[in-house]
Amino acid sequence: MRIGLLGTGPWARIAHAPALSEHPGLDFVGVWGRRPDAAKELADLHGTRAYDDVDALFADVDAVAVALPPDVQAPLAARAARAGRHLLLDKPLAMTVEQGRAVVDAVQDAGVASVVFFTSRFRVETEAWITEQAGVEGWFTARAQWLGSVFTSDSPFADSPWRREKGALWDVGPHALSVLLPVLGDVRRVAAAASGPGDTVHLVLNHAGGASSTLTLSLTAPPAAAGAAVELRGEAGVTALPESSEELGSAVARAVDALLDSARTGRPHACDAAFGLRVTEILAAAESLLDEA
Repeated sequence: MRIGLLGTGPWARIAHAPALSEHPGLDFVGVWGRRPDAAKELADLHGTRAYDDVDALFADVDAVAVALPPDVQAPLAARAARAGRHLLLDKPLAMTVEQGRAVVDAVQDAGVASVVFFTSRFRVETEAWITEQAGVEGWFTARAQWLGSVFTSDSPFADSPWRREKGALWDVGPHALSVLLPVLGDVRRVAAAASGPGDTVHLVLNHAGGASSTLTLSLTAPPAAAGAAVELRGEAGVTALPESSEELGSAVARAVDALLDSARTGRPHACDAAFGLRVTEILAAAESLLDEA
């Protein structure tokens, strides 16, 4: 499959470009970015071509991988889908429900494959645990903590404008939801939302399966306190999301495998654009509660 990359920032450099250039099932055709000099630099690093015109890139590929801010990703993803290109997307899918729905509509109308890269869903240990727990009945409650130190360390993402504006709810909230939804079922209601220190937010969710969950999300945690944890409690007892030492590149490669499989078979992946839209809807509902507080 011929694929192009949209984006030249830290995530494109760290995650996408290396994985695309090394994947045996891909022909990494080129890079487009909002800064042509950065696109050329990244393309040269991986022995591919820099594009000044995004539509010219679309014309030369079968698929695009997107490593752009969500408000930029969504309209370009819809545009690529309308051009008949498969999509490897990042979370969150979009900054608004309307933008996310436009992506899903374009994907469905064009009949293209889509995969949203929720990291835990493409790491072997964590995905296996999620799949196992989804088959267990009787979950009563869950607790998820996704605590980052992006704004309290020398993270390459600290200067990201959209993260500064939207904070942990929209950055790490999708990770927590990507783990909880397949196990506990869809969110029937965001029952409560409250702010904590910095950009920290606390959520209480009611799930379709009858369980409830609490989420604590932050990008301003002290570095010594940073980390992610998910704990489930129910009739089967207590279980926790395992830690994963798998390299990021392997997870991105597995997402590429999922896109290739979906494009070949026509079967939607569990983390497709429609799932990304559902996550966006839940985040928007939580944001509305926070705004009302």
